[in-house]
Amino acid sequence: MSGRARLLATLLRSWLARPARNTAREQGQQRLHLGCGGDIRPGWINLDTRRLPGVDVVADLDACRRKQLPFPADSIDEFLGSHILEHLNDPLAFMQELHRIAKPASRLVFRVPYGSSDDADQDPTHVRRYFMRSFYYFSQLGYTHFDYGYSGDWDTDSIVLTVDAARHKGKSFDQLLEEVRSQRNVVLEMIATLAAVKPARKPGSMQPKPMRLEFQHVDIDPSKALL
Repeated sequence: MSGRARLLATLLRSWLARPARNTAREQGQQRLHLGCGGDIRPGWINLDTRRLPGVDVVADLDACRRKQLPFPADSIDEFLGSHILEHLNDPLAFMQELHRIAKPASRLVFRVPYGSSDDADQDPTHVRRYFMRSFYYFSQLGYTHFDYGYSGDWDTDSIVLTVDAARHKGKSFDQLLEEVRSQRNVVLEMIATLAAVKPARKPGSMQPKPMRLEFQHVDIDPSKALL
């Protein structure tokens, strides 16, 4: 092989071994992974309270009332928060700050334990329970008769309740909904998808749009099932 051919072969190998391109960043999209812990996601800004390997931004999500997050207004396209919301003492200040940095109609996904499950309480660092209607209070439409000084505004697009596929096989939507309302430990996890409303609406100015609710059947390890 000639020297020129060897050079071309070396350049080709280097090009093939290059790191994967961050498409979201290249297209100007900013996606913020809140409370990432060790779950470092490529293409996301990974934020945590601790400077762990792979963490891009260190910030205290429970201090938003006194200190803004280090992002400009209207800068974030998408948010993900997996099992962080139940740990926060001041969720309204947190949601108000996320609203400040969110672009209009930006998407926010929370994964939390359901309020009537043992998972909601057994972790001593959990400080708050969440239910299907809890996210209504992150919208200005929830404030008709009272005022908490909250200025954020988020619509709840959907709520997904995951349930044990084997335990609830063959049950209708209405049967599952009645069990959620009357029994404990039916829901394994709640996934809420919200959208930022900008500019914020006047409190109680209209009826909220219907929230989509669905059940998702998942297979779980019987040894880890709730008793």
